[in-house]
Amino acid sequence: MGFQLTWQASASDQGKLLREFLAEQQLSRRALTDIKFEGGLISVNGREVNVRYVLQEGDEVAVIFPEERPSEGIQREDLPLSVVYEDDYLLVIAKPPGMNTIPSREHPAGSLANGLLGYYAKQGIQATAHIVTRLDRDTSGLVLIAKHRHVHHLCSQMQQEGRISRAYEALADGMFARREGVIEEPIGRKPSSIIEREVREDGQYACTAYEVVRVFRNCTHVRLKLYTGRTHQIRVHLSYMGHPLLGDDLYGGPAGQISRQALHCGQLSFQHPMTKEQMSFSLPLPEDMKQVIDQLEE
Repeated sequence: MGFQLTWQASASDQGKLLREFLAEQQLSRRALTDIKFEGGLISVNGREVNVRYVLQEGDEVAVIFPEERPSEGIQREDLPLSVVYEDDYLLVIAKPPGMNTIPSREHPAGSLANGLLGYYAKQGIQATAHIVTRLDRDTSGLVLIAKHRHVHHLCSQMQQEGRISRAYEALADGMFARREGVIEEPIGRKPSSIIEREVREDGQYACTAYEVVRVFRNCTHVRLKLYTGRTHQIRVHLSYMGHPLLGDDLYGGPAGQISRQALHCGQLSFQHPMTKEQMSFSLPLPEDMKQVIDQLEE
């Protein structure tokens, strides 16, 4: 049996079309189409119905989604995954630096998505890789994953509405003029590159808040919060300010102290899309960033 959700119609649902009720439960049109044509089922009080059914108070509504098929374009791999949290709907994983979130042309294997499919196969979970919050290959930290397409849909809506909060820690070149601030500069793709981004007038709105944690002689430990999720957002914004991340050779960061950009997603918080419980996770700095701080302290 596929993923299943159930509800009970209340007095305020009396006389509603089932289609309207399911829209209020945030079922997408795509989900309803899949249920109709790919083997799912909608029932009321144990009897199969269509979305034109008129609800009565107390009706038991059940939706069974079609079974998901793992992505054929992503090979399953038995990779070590650091699971921070797991329930029937979500996973939170601590991604190490040097691991892609999804496969790329340069790195078709070894990604978090490859490892997820291997993990699901071992656990008997029929799902594909629904990654909600992506991190760059060389950024470490917490990643939120949905175990089902509908849960991913709910999480994506939360993301668009700014209801998933992520805080990062970084080591940036130089000393900041102010202890805290907000960077609101639009970001777009650099015309000469398919990878590199830059601040540009025709880019998408991007907002990053920063707070200085500690100042060293030629480097600043800074905490950052994303209010939008543009590609390379923190790296581009700090480089634009004249403070590229240590080790970030793509955006002009100084080399020698660390072998990747010194950026770590250390906090993740959100309201659980199914249980409505407030969830919060934290992850300490990885060893390579700790070592840089130790050297700076000396």
